[in-house]
Amino acid sequence: MITQTYPKQRSVTPFRYDIVGSFLRPRALKDARLQFQNGEIAAEQLKAVEDAEIVKLVQKQKEVGLLAVTDGEFRRSWWHLDFFWGFDGVERTIIDQGYQFNGAESRPETARLTGRIGYSRHPFVSHYAFLKGIAGEDVVARQSIPAAAQFLFELDRAENQESTKTIYPNREELLSDITKAYKASILALYEAGCRSIQIDDCTWGALCDEQFSAFMEQIGMNVVEYANEFARLNEEVVAGLPDDLVITTHVCRGNYVSTYAGVGGGYEPIAQTLLSIDNYSGYYLEFDTERAGDFKPLRFLKENQQVVLGLFSSKFGELESKADILNRIEEAKQYVDLDRICLSPQCGFASTEEGNHLTEEQQWRKLAFIKEIAEEIWK
Repeated sequence: MITQTYPKQRSVTPFRYDIVGSFLRPRALKDARLQFQNGEIAAEQLKAVEDAEIVKLVQKQKEVGLLAVTDGEFRRSWWHLDFFWGFDGVERTIIDQGYQFNGAESRPETARLTGRIGYSRHPFVSHYAFLKGIAGEDVVARQSIPAAAQFLFELDRAENQESTKTIYPNREELLSDITKAYKASILALYEAGCRSIQIDDCTWGALCDEQFSAFMEQIGMNVVEYANEFARLNEEVVAGLPDDLVITTHVCRGNYVSTYAGVGGGYEPIAQTLLSIDNYSGYYLEFDTERAGDFKPLRFLKENQQVVLGLFSSKFGELESKADILNRIEEAKQYVDLDRICLSPQCGFASTEEGNHLTEEQQWRKLAFIKEIAEEIWK
């Protein structure tokens, strides 16, 4: 059992007990979105419902003791596509097939290029400004965005390759425009008061998935080179940003209606590349099942970085065994000091508006359970 405790309290994200960001959409919000899609209410009426539900959500996050709060991604349909759609030169497109998960398929939507990628304004900036305005000074109002590598991954999908290559026959120009648009959006968020950004990234979950790696080899693509390209792009996006802007990243392995993507595989094949990216203060890593492998890859973590162990599942409402959680933290301590460990669910509770299969009560109970364990360890 863990016998050593650390009195040091963290003053910046990630905190000892934390969240990934998305929350189950309340019934009032789901109904309003459906009414808006059916033309029964106007955009202003939908926004009023979103505003009201986000106010309630922030208060609930405070009540459960969270030190960093989000808007629950309540204004989004997807954790990633809505952000891509906010750039110039990108459109929402319906395709033949959605993302494939274990026993489920998502809605068939994507982000496709119609012209060169650019930034003129982005709806997420006003979304954040609202969150910042209601959060107060006693918590950190955090913004989550999908990784630049995730955007590139989307543009590389088979359904999008033709339009991507037509507009960007030169790969380096594509990477350059993605970087510029991302930097502009992050700096706009900073100007709106944001000092904590979480970059969500499924690309690494795919690259260490055994099934995906086999597919890449089959079509003649080099997984190592692809990983290096992702790392370079992500690093360029966060280089040279203001010193007081905390950047963390979350690696996802699929989170759709309580299912996952791929067959799994440990972080080892991509750990050194992933954990060597400069200017990330912390990594939120999924470790809720054996599909994620052991903790040995944490040996590559830099000394100035935190790791947030996603030992708790957001896919079901039952609480994990406290003894099992404490034992797993002991295992992780073999590779990273306890003072550089934090705890969270392995992912958000609703990466898409459909949400995972648990109740709001179970969602909050799980977060309270994580806080209880963290306070037991870091007294």
